[in-house]
Amino acid sequence: MSTSTRWTLAVLAVIAALVIGLNQQLAKEPIQPTAGSATQAERAHRDADTAEALAGPRRRADLPPCPSDGNGAGPVRLRDVVVECAADGSAVVVARALAGRTVVLNLWAYWCGPCAGELSAMQQYQQRTGDGVTVVTVHQDENEMAALILMADLGVRLPVLQDGRRSIAAALGVPNVMPATVVLRRDGSVADILPRAFTSADEIAAAVDSALDQQPR
Repeated sequence: MSTSTRWTLAVLAVIAALVIGLNQQLAKEPIQPTAGSATQAERAHRDADTAEALAGPRRRADLPPCPSDGNGAGPVRLRDVVVECAADGSAVVVARALAGRTVVLNLWAYWCGPCAGELSAMQQYQQRTGDGVTVVTVHQDENEMAALILMADLGVRLPVLQDGRRSIAAALGVPNVMPATVVLRRDGSVADILPRAFTSADEIAAAVDSALDQQPR
């Protein structure tokens, strides 16, 4: 074997070793999303859920409008959170919408079995409590169409915030379970976080009253 051949083989061996090492290093590092990309957890709703596709389910669900801006700046933790109102697709600045109200936030998803029964109980509770408490539901899955279909099937007419990113739960520190309920005082403070399923309006009323009797968090 000539000297030039030996040098060529040596160079190729070094290059091969460098390539293997680089591949091993890249395998250890997580892939970072590029600018403008979005992971599933970051999606507010599916690409298929266009305004045109949702028009029929929205008419059938016939949901009430989401709360309009109340008095004051609203809950501090929610001031940077903007979501969609499932009733009409409009943007909702959550803190402003909830400002100056006693609010029961009910966090759910269309695939959550216990959530369906709880939504009906929440509607009964809202009908019972009247203007004293505002019940707002938060759908925590990107499949907005499925949420609208379920609300129509259940005959539940409560405001629905579409929050596929679960940004409200993250801002309030709600455990990653569903259903979960957050009670907010008029001053925006969190009265209680209730990661459990309710089966009746009586249960909800007792839990909300107990929460409001506690010291602000």
